[in-house]
Amino acid sequence: MAGHSKWNNIKNRKGAQDAKRGKIFQKISREIYMAAKQGVDPDMNPALRLAIEKAKSANVPNDVVKRALDKASGAGNDENYEEVIYEGYGPNGVAVLVYCLTDNRNRTAPNIRVAFTRNGGNLGSSGSVSYMFDRKGRLLIERTEDTDEDMIMLAALEAGAEDIESSEEGFEIITEAADFLQVKNELEESGIEFVSADIEMVPSMHTVIPEESEEQFEKMLDMLEDDDDVQNVYHNAAE
Repeated sequence: MAGHSKWNNIKNRKGAQDAKRGKIFQKISREIYMAAKQGVDPDMNPALRLAIEKAKSANVPNDVVKRALDKASGAGNDENYEEVIYEGYGPNGVAVLVYCLTDNRNRTAPNIRVAFTRNGGNLGSSGSVSYMFDRKGRLLIERTEDTDEDMIMLAALEAGAEDIESSEEGFEIITEAADFLQVKNELEESGIEFVSADIEMVPSMHTVIPEESEEQFEKMLDMLEDDDDVQNVYHNAAE
């Protein structure tokens, strides 16, 4: 869809994120907290290691990271978050997955429902759209004047990438979720920098949004991402 490529999304939303950095810190802090519930040693907990790396990339202060780890280990912990996944459809039947961390489902569910219904969408039942997505690692590398395309392609393949897509904007590297950190670390050791690197729900099929519905869809995404309980929003709108 026009103006909605993954590259434009990252650039546009980075500016919005810079304007609400406190909210970004809060979301990453919750992600660290949830990951650390499975163990506070990053060397033994890949999910925690990834969350801490994400915190460093977003310049989250060390004391914020430490508080999240302390809460997970029981030190001064009076919070109890759970992951809740909402599935639904946006304008023109676009599939949307909303990952939340919440301490109050009775607050979160109505907010998510309103974001959908006010913008031409509707919530679906569990499993209604998740079958259209696969959990994958995704790394984006921006193309510059100094980009060595052959080096990037070869390095990605040798590191264990599943798929590589080259475009005018740059390179999209897809990995199995279990291989993500290994591929990321090996590429970083080769001197490659990423615009974005994370484990995401990647769509296996796409839906085209008519131009007249694009603004409505963007409003729905903004409402969802502005919600304090929402961690990630994934969709299958064609780019």
